[in-house]
Amino acid sequence: MKRSALGWLVVVVLAGALVAPALAQAPQQSSTTNMEILAQKLKADKKLLVAQTVGVTDEEGKAFWPIYDAYQADLQKINARAKATIEGYAKDYNAGTMTDAKASALTNEAIAVEEALVALKKTYVAKLAGVIPATKIARYIQVENKVRAQINYELAAAIPFVK
Repeated sequence: MKRSALGWLVVVVLAGALVAPALAQAPQQSSTTNMEILAQKLKADKKLLVAQTVGVTDEEGKAFWPIYDAYQADLQKINARAKATIEGYAKDYNAGTMTDAKASALTNEAIAVEEALVALKKTYVAKLAGVIPATKIARYIQVENKVRAQINYELAAAIPFVK
C-alpha cells in the first residue's frame, strides 16, 4: 500500500508530538502552542484519512463518527500515559539517574499502556459491530494500527536504549 502525503504528515506530527517534548531539555512556550495547533490539524487530517480509507457511507456515518470520536478521546488518554512514560524516561536518561527500580517501573508501565490499547480496541470493535460491516471495522482498525506502527517506529528510532 502506498503511503499518501497525508499519511506521512500524520505520522511525523504524532511522533513529533510525543517525542520532541519528552527529549527536549527546555521546551519553549511557542513550541508548545505550535504543537497544539499541529495536534488539532492532525485530528482533522486523521479523520479525513479514516473517511477516505474506510469508506463509511453517510448513513453509516451517523452512528460511526460519534463512536470514532469517543475512541479518539479514549485513545488520547492512553497517548497521555505513553507520553508521561516517555517524559519520565527522558528525565532520568538526561540526568543519568536511571536505576533498576525505575527501569522496572518503566517497563511495567510501557506494557500496561500496550494492554490498555488492546483493551480499548476490543471495546470499540464491539461497539462498531452492527454499525458498519465487519470489513469496514477491519479496515478502520488497520488504519489505526498502521498509524500506531509508524509512530512506534519513529519513537523507537528517537528514544535511546536504557543506560
